[in-house]
Amino acid sequence: MSDGHTPSGGSARLNTGVAHNARVWNYWIGGKDNYEVDQQVGEHVAGMFPIIRDIARADRDFLGRAVSFLAGERGVRQFLDIGTGLPTADNTHEIAQRLAPDSRIVYVDNDPIVLVHARTLLTGTQDGVTAYIDADVHDPDAIIERAGDTLDFTRPVAVMMLGILNFVLDVEKARDIVRRVMAAVPSGSFLVLTHPTFDDELGGAGQIPAMKFWNENATPPITARSGADIAAFFEGLEVLEPGMVSCGQWRAEPRSALLVPQYGAVAVKP
Repeated sequence: MSDGHTPSGGSARLNTGVAHNARVWNYWIGGKDNYEVDQQVGEHVAGMFPIIRDIARADRDFLGRAVSFLAGERGVRQFLDIGTGLPTADNTHEIAQRLAPDSRIVYVDNDPIVLVHARTLLTGTQDGVTAYIDADVHDPDAIIERAGDTLDFTRPVAVMMLGILNFVLDVEKARDIVRRVMAAVPSGSFLVLTHPTFDDELGGAGQIPAMKFWNENATPPITARSGADIAAFFEGLEVLEPGMVSCGQWRAEPRSALLVPQYGAVAVKP
């Protein structure tokens, strides 16, 4: 299943013998920055849960629509993208800076292969700033402290948490992370979030065996949550229309809207 492509770079933390989420996700959306082990696990998960590729693409398309909406319609000029994953086409900074060249974007991830590629590929416009910090979502205080070197926390920030809180297995810990990050940004800031669900109305039952296989054969471990638990991440925030829906349907054109078991929403801090 390997196409012969081997991602460049590496570090002491880079384990190419175990499938890793950033690389498997890259494989599902048609990227080249993955290893044979990632392709094997990705194919097995897709065999168990065929809609996974649709989820990956829907999540990526949601990112594009959300950033376009915030930069274009809400005037946001600062983005904090936590758990960005491997860069592909139309990353957060490219979309934002296309609409507003002076946009400032900080990417956060702690996967070494993501770091290697981000520093090479994520170059921004002359007027804006694109920065990258090596930090873990489990340490929100460190993220805020280091992001403050690039972002002005007296002005609104769009906090992007796409498909990242599902790697924080304890739901109270995940809520605390969101609370800490959103407490650091001012009124008028936004939370942009996607999260897999096992809710039947979104067709999520198949997530459970697929995630069990993932947790036994890949890293890091992952969890799906109920819509109620995911909605709780927006506590104290005002969720914008159309509310918390399948990310494939959020502000999507009717002909391209896709029902996938991954919730998505954008909320503003009052």
